[in-house]
Amino acid sequence: MFRLDVPKLLEAAAHKGDTRNAEISRRTGIAESSVSRILRGEAQPDLNSAMRFAEQYDLDLRAVIKRVPIQVAA
Repeated sequence: MFRLDVPKLLEAAAHKGDTRNAEISRRTGIAESSVSRILRGEAQPDLNSAMRFAEQYDLDLRAVIKRVPIQVAA
């Protein structure tokens, strides 16, 4: 499974002056409600949204999308 590294995204956004969900939404074209859910960790971005974040904030997807181990119940 892969997860967005939200702190890295927020750091890159703040570097461009985007500190609120509305500003991130406006810059990326992603709905503010989706941005909010993604930043709270309630949802993960689809590939299109991840690419928008990467392009607008000069991020390498490999640096902000991290593999996390899947917990398997025994």
